[in-house]
Amino acid sequence: MSAARRCGPSRALTGLFVWHLPKPAVRQMPCKFMHCCGVANKKWITFQHLNFLKRMYVTQYNKDLSQQAKPKTDPVAPPFLEKKHLGQEKTVIREIRPVSPLHPSLSETSNRNEFKAVNSAAVVEDLATAGGVESKEEKQWKEMKLQLDDLPGILARLSKIKLTALVVSTASAGFAIAPVPFDLTCFLLTSIGTGLASCAANSINQFFEVPFDSNMNRTKNRPLVRGQISPLLAVSFAASCAVPGIALLTLGVNPLTGALGAFNIFLYTCCYTPMKRMSIVNTWVGAVVGAIPPIMGWTAATGSLDAGALLLGGILYSWQFPHFNALSWGLREDYSRGGYCMMSVTHPAMCRRVALRHCLALIGLSTMAPILNVTTWNFPLISLPINLYISYLGFRFYRDADRSSSRKLFFCSLWHLPMLLLLMLTCKKSLLEKEDKSELLS
Repeated sequence: MSAARRCGPSRALTGLFVWHLPKPAVRQMPCKFMHCCGVANKKWITFQHLNFLKRMYVTQYNKDLSQQAKPKTDPVAPPFLEKKHLGQEKTVIREIRPVSPLHPSLSETSNRNEFKAVNSAAVVEDLATAGGVESKEEKQWKEMKLQLDDLPGILARLSKIKLTALVVSTASAGFAIAPVPFDLTCFLLTSIGTGLASCAANSINQFFEVPFDSNMNRTKNRPLVRGQISPLLAVSFAASCAVPGIALLTLGVNPLTGALGAFNIFLYTCCYTPMKRMSIVNTWVGAVVGAIPPIMGWTAATGSLDAGALLLGGILYSWQFPHFNALSWGLREDYSRGGYCMMSVTHPAMCRRVALRHCLALIGLSTMAPILNVTTWNFPLISLPINLYISYLGFRFYRDADRSSSRKLFFCSLWHLPMLLLLMLTCKKSLLEKEDKSELLS
């Protein structure tokens, strides 16, 4: 009480408040609290001082409680749960799975979706990496090991066996249409020699066009492009076909037919092939190459180059324009990528116009056949429907200028030529009719 009397009212109030605090709290008060009590001699205690004292007390009290907390002891298992046989104790571990809420929160759903997206992205990345590795391995240059079992198929594709079959068939038609008695041995020699010459020309053509064929989808799987055979083997195969082929035509048939075969090889490999990247005139040169085989068949049978041979060559010459122009119309992108100068790429209007013009020319050439004593007058009449039909498709191609009309014209040309040659064969004039007519004129 004496301390309270000597002090002012403020000191008495402060001392009373401090008296009710716990002793451990008073001993561990910070210096700020003592400073606040010292300042109380000059000023009254405000609400801020009391609030500060309250916070300090609560903080210190909680700290004391946390220090007095004792760790929990491990629970002792009751004796009635112990097993009687200690040697047969078995530990059972059960997995406790958290129970998922019925309605997951938005954050959990987004986290799951992100996790799934990351996993899927990782899987896609792994697949893309694997695919990239495989594609790189596929693009790498690999040495192709030639097996003897694959050699016949490779050589057949090198010689363009389908085109060779078409060449041999036209040469055979020219031999059969010629108004002379049929000689089987000469026919076989002519067919084999023409086929060998065609294989040689096609092989040399592929040898020259390897860099350009690799840029085209239609020709990128050719044997030389894929490296299935070496260029030396391709040239050796071409030489092994050309030499015996020309020899058979020259020695086994006649020199005129052999000369035509050698000239056709030269024209196809040394003129047509390089001209494909220089000028659209290559189409006309290629048409001449295709027109020579039926002339070779005629000369092989007759030994002479007369009007009938030129008529057959003219029919083949005109037929190739609707056939090739319609084919090249659907391959314009390929020819542009390969660097070839084709009418369908550089002169599309001329391409359609020339195709229609030569479709109509087939009608006139069919009419010339009986005039030149190659066929009877029945041939122009019975061949008129198919000639009119291909002319109609040529007009559709000229008018529409689309892929559909070009495809129809191309597929029509595939069956039009064998049908036209077959009709010409059935309507050809026999040798007896020609002899009777020559006797009447004499």
